[in-house]
Amino acid sequence: MWIIGITGGVGSGKTEILSYIQNKYRASVIFADKVAHLLQQPGQICYRPLLTLLGRDILSDEKQEDSPIDRGKMAAEIFRNPDLLKQVNAIVHPAVRNYVDREIQEASEKGERDFLFIEAALLIEAGYGAVVDELWYIYADEKVRMNRLGESRKYPEEKIRQIMKEQLPEWKFRQECQFVVDNSGSLEDSFSQIDKKMGEYLCRKQ
Repeated sequence: MWIIGITGGVGSGKTEILSYIQNKYRASVIFADKVAHLLQQPGQICYRPLLTLLGRDILSDEKQEDSPIDRGKMAAEIFRNPDLLKQVNAIVHPAVRNYVDREIQEASEKGERDFLFIEAALLIEAGYGAVVDELWYIYADEKVRMNRLGESRKYPEEKIRQIMKEQLPEWKFRQECQFVVDNSGSLEDSFSQIDKKMGEYLCRKQ
């Protein structure tokens, strides 16, 4: 089983790419952001540490015991005090990494998949390059990404530019990743690039 990390800037189209891969190949996908959300739920490993750090103001219902964390409230609290971001990441990222490591081990033991993909916006920053066989960069032209985000998420241009500013520059993605999918054009073109790459992997297996 090959373990592949997949990353790219916001609006690059990672979700569509991974959906195609899951439907066509014997592949599983771990979405790091979904794992982080899961681990912040009541009873999960990150829940109490986050409450200790940020207080009950981040809960959906402050009066209810074990109320879920409101992600919007938590984001607002971090925005007011940017120093908290590092502390939140120090709680969440190691927990996500441990979860991913267990999933990799379990998938390897079962032997039911040819590929396991790990998707994360901070894949490079979080050091996943050490646990994957290859890193893929889903690239899309900045203008294309802005149009997609404006249409799909209704983000204003100012918000989109701010999000992009906070992410890694294109040269860094290209420097760290071994394969680039150009998703600036049609999905059919992107799928063709992926099929060729996946075919190379499967030929090696034979």
